Amino acid sequence: MLIKTAAAALIGACMHAAFAQQPAGPHRSLYLYQGPDREAKLLAGAKKDKEVLVYTSLNLKDSVPIGEAFENKYGVKLTLWRSSSEKVLQRAVTEARAGRFSVDAFELNGPEMEAIYREGLLEAFYTPFTKDLPPAALPKHRHWVADRFNFFTIAYNINLVKPAEVPNSYEDLLNPRWVGRIGIEAGDTDWFASVVKSMGEQKGVEFFRKLAQMKPQVRTGHTLMAELVASGEIPLAATIYNHNAERLAVKGAPVKWKALKPTFGRPNGVAVAKRAQRPYAALLFADFILSPEGQHLIKERNRVPSSTKVDTQLNKFPYQMIDPALILDEADKWEKIWSELFLRGQAIKRDRD
Repeated sequence: MLIKTAAAALIGACMHAAFAQQPAGPHRSLYLYQGPDREAKLLAGAKKDKEVLVYTSLNLKDSVPIGEAFENKYGVKLTLWRSSSEKVLQRAVTEARAGRFSVDAFELNGPEMEAIYREGLLEAFYTPFTKDLPPAALPKHRHWVADRFNFFTIAYNINLVKPAEVPNSYEDLLNPRWVGRIGIEAGDTDWFASVVKSMGEQKGVEFFRKLAQMKPQVRTGHTLMAELVASGEIPLAATIYNHNAERLAVKGAPVKWKALKPTFGRPNGVAVAKRAQRPYAALLFADFILSPEGQHLIKERNRVPSSTKVDTQLNKFPYQMIDPALILDEADKWEKIWSELFLRGQAIKRDRD
């Protein structure tokens, strides 16, 4: 593998109707094909394509094993270009506006995927595995599909936080015992907006104003935040991906996570490029990552697969999914408030994967 760092018939009929007025890309008929020979046709075409280029935000320690499994199964070379979701978005848009269409498929964070869709760079596609997905995994336009979820939970160091002290609600984070002892990830404005909306905007903003007065430790990076909790540098994190905490816990680190109500999740999706140079391989990759085999590989990386066919303790709680489209539409508003509360008005830095 080369790595560059820096149901079904009804669903298909609805998809064709939904996108009849969308500008068609050169591969639409292939991407929406549902004939009985689809699997054989896809594999034969992918063999001729020989390779597939995927832009992803999934870190290399997770994306490489998944890519190797794809290569071993199909004999199709998979090349990864991995960076943060924001940089993937920037690269895709810059290349497209310059008339370069190198990328075949994407796997990245929901808000940035939605932005790429709005740039007209994605095409709707059919996959037989949508039947295994919850409604939260499928945006209305169906130009991308969630293959994994990031759930925002709290996490705490069990050596520094007694069982009786563990917060049971967001309001518990305002207990004086947490002054200077709470960690907050610097770029989680979509979580912030979702919690505020759930509380009611006036009450929600006031809650976060009080939280800001607790002198939280603000850091960039969810993986870093989990490591700081495990090391004891930060006793309690208010915003963490539960899979990051779980990954350390199974290795014996003194860290546990807990879902507060309401719990919000951010979708991460897979999509095929409208003008892919290797469309068969692109669609084959999308099928693979959404298949039970691909979803089990995501689970094995201690991440949260979107498929209901794969059992994991990382989603066994009530949750609401953050709407990437809504977050994009209201980004300026919520980022401004967040920056004023927690970043002293400075620009927001993100490290999403």
